[in-house]
Amino acid sequence: AAMLVVFERLARKAGATIMAHYELDCRLDDKQDASPLTAADLAADKIICAGLRAAYPHINLVTEEQSDTHKGMRADERFFLIDPLDGTKEFLSKNGQFTVNIALIENAIAVAGVVFAPALNRMFLGAEGLGATETDEAGTRPIQVRSKPQNPVAVASRSHRSPETGEFLAAHNITECVSAGSSLKFCLVATGEADIYPRFGTTMEWDTAAGQAVLEAAGGAVLNTEGKAFRYGKSDHRNGNFVAWGQRP
Repeated sequence: AAMLVVFERLARKAGATIMAHYELDCRLDDKQDASPLTAADLAADKIICAGLRAAYPHINLVTEEQSDTHKGMRADERFFLIDPLDGTKEFLSKNGQFTVNIALIENAIAVAGVVFAPALNRMFLGAEGLGATETDEAGTRPIQVRSKPQNPVAVASRSHRSPETGEFLAAHNITECVSAGSSLKFCLVATGEADIYPRFGTTMEWDTAAGQAVLEAAGGAVLNTEGKAFRYGKSDHRNGNFVAWGQRP
């Protein structure tokens, strides 16, 4: 619980910095994968990494923004996974659906995490055994996945929709699909605003860990396409295909 307090404080601080940059469309340069990098990424990264290192000097961290942190972690190691600004395209297109993500990995499992959408003022926190909460203007309340409705609603990527996603939705008779950016998709399943989030195609571990921690604390599950638990700490930090479920299949 104490760690979640630290996560929330750092996410809010990083979020405030991101919002200061939000009105200034300031690209520094393009990342190697050609996605736009903003000054906001780097400023938020600095805040989060400094805060975590001060509070937990004995726990290693892996952050998207610093390739020297990407060295492989042992399967039994505790480490933080950080994406200081997930949804750079959302940030640049000014739709508000970008997030700050911090997660704790233990034995290859995302056991605690925060996802904060500063432009929407929605803060999601979750940890194994502690449940999940959302904080917004109305205050803080517990969140949990909803029981599967007659017509489940899927949430899918705004900017990375693959043909396999369409096939998956058709196979599961899902006709309603809402678009959302970044790790917010996990959180919409966690709050019961959607029921399922299928993702086919490459994501990185820092894109998914915090959202998975929130969703699983809210009673959901993130499984690979073989139906097995989704694990962290791979040497290249690349994820395979997965499906995030409100109710387990």
